[in-house]
Amino acid sequence: MAGALVGGAFLSGFINVVFDRLLTTDAVNLVLSKKLGPDLVERLKTALLGAEGLVDDAEMKQFSNPSVRKWLDSLRDVVYCAEDLLDAVLLKSTTQKNASSSWSLSFFSNRDRDDIVDKMEWVVRRIENLRKQKDFLGLEKIPTGSSSWRTPTNSLVRGNVYGREDDKKALIKMLNDNNEHHLSVIAIVGIGGVGKTTLAQWLYNNQEEFMKGFDLKAWVYVSDKFEVVETTRNVIKQLHGGTCSIDDFNSLQNALKDELSNKKFFLVHDDVWSDDGDKWSNFMTPFQYGKKGSIVLLTTRGKNVALAVQNCRPYFLKGLSEDYCWSVFANNASFSESNGSVALEEIGRKIVKKCDGLPLAAETLGCLLRTKHDVEEYSLFARNSSSFNH
Repeated sequence: MAGALVGGAFLSGFINVVFDRLLTTDAVNLVLSKKLGPDLVERLKTALLGAEGLVDDAEMKQFSNPSVRKWLDSLRDVVYCAEDLLDAVLLKSTTQKNASSSWSLSFFSNRDRDDIVDKMEWVVRRIENLRKQKDFLGLEKIPTGSSSWRTPTNSLVRGNVYGREDDKKALIKMLNDNNEHHLSVIAIVGIGGVGKTTLAQWLYNNQEEFMKGFDLKAWVYVSDKFEVVETTRNVIKQLHGGTCSIDDFNSLQNALKDELSNKKFFLVHDDVWSDDGDKWSNFMTPFQYGKKGSIVLLTTRGKNVALAVQNCRPYFLKGLSEDYCWSVFANNASFSESNGSVALEEIGRKIVKKCDGLPLAAETLGCLLRTKHDVEEYSLFARNSSSFNH
């Protein structure tokens, strides 16, 4: 559960992960909509998106304002409650859907269903009340869409890739083992912040060990707004290295088919959220015209996404060891400028324990401590962040 993954200054990123999971999960939407109609679902989405816009500002103000720190703590708890409800729905619905091709509410008893809906109503009210505190706390809402907090990715590797030698070898072996397939669609699956994109970037830029035999390659950032027409256009633009003014879907598909025909390609679709099998089937049609050994690599947080899109087994990416997390943290905190202080390292390693193997968390914490080079500053940071332990 996400609650075990979060602590301290990087809380906002993982609250946003939970937001996205709630907003893109059909089972929860169905349970709420069937029981109470679409109004509560829209209230939930509005409340989550409204709070989401405040979190980044709150993250930076928490160290100077204890009230903001408590606000983040309260928001974290209510989002975890929502995630627990989501887990309960998904656990029941997985069993039910295996026995039926359509969703229904029959997998809940009336009492359980009412209990879940009542708790979700409480979640909505609680988040709405927390949003109302923004003026008192001086929090500023960022007026953006549901996915705008995510920075679009690109194919460039940022800095060192720590602790992934075994993953690199295993993934290259998996890709090479599928080289006899006409088209392999493979997903790297893992929780937010575990390093899926970084591993995909390393593969994309590995000319010596892996990329030599490909005629074409492209990197496309997908995110939660998967639209077949726009994503097809983006692939063409990446292959061309320029623009694409085609609007008609049929023309786009034919243009992509022409680009890929009789060529061995390696395409990355990063940060995929949609598990709509029909959409993916339509989108993937032109990819069948490439040469044998072509690969489409996805990164996603959802196993259900991988199952909807891939034709090969997924690669599940786990967290880093504590020592490698320390390496990520120390590199981003410019720890060498602190003259390798034993006292600082001791405090820093305690902070890194909160990362639970997530390199993004270690990177974020390291960046926040980049300008701090004495024991007092590290100790203050550690004390402030420890108040978020769940």
